[in-house]
Amino acid sequence: MRLKSSVDFLVKAVSTVFFIGYLPLVPGTFGSIFGVGVFFLLKGVAALTYFLFIIGMIALGLITSGRTERLLNKKDPGCIVIDEVAGMLIALSFMPHDLKIIFLAFLIFRILDTLKPFPAGRLQHWQGSGGVMSDDLIAGIYTNIVLLLILKLNLRV
Repeated sequence: MRLKSSVDFLVKAVSTVFFIGYLPLVPGTFGSIFGVGVFFLLKGVAALTYFLFIIGMIALGLITSGRTERLLNKKDPGCIVIDEVAGMLIALSFMPHDLKIIFLAFLIFRILDTLKPFPAGRLQHWQGSGGVMSDDLIAGIYTNIVLLLILKLNLRV
């Protein structure tokens, strides 16, 4: 029984990004801020390393978020923020370490995560980890596309 409670604790720790998700009011925003911090920590790593890190975050989210839902007996509880971290890292993929771009990425990501543009709103209703992770991953992809267009069109930020 003790091993199960230890595993459950670890699952909650990972899915809530070491309990950042329990910060009050806006846990998703705190998770996104953590994602920005990780982006800065990964500055200078090879693109492949960055990509593999994102894949690892997504894998951890898929492994832990559904189980945390079951442990808390709640669909997509706000305390699960590993999805925001992964989504934010996707949003910042291929982006320069420019504070204006990073702030814009954060702002666009939070808006899209809230609005849930197609197909995010539908996918969020999936059961388990897929439902928890999908909307944030899509918000990250959409944010990245918007930012790449802004940079490609050389629009002032």
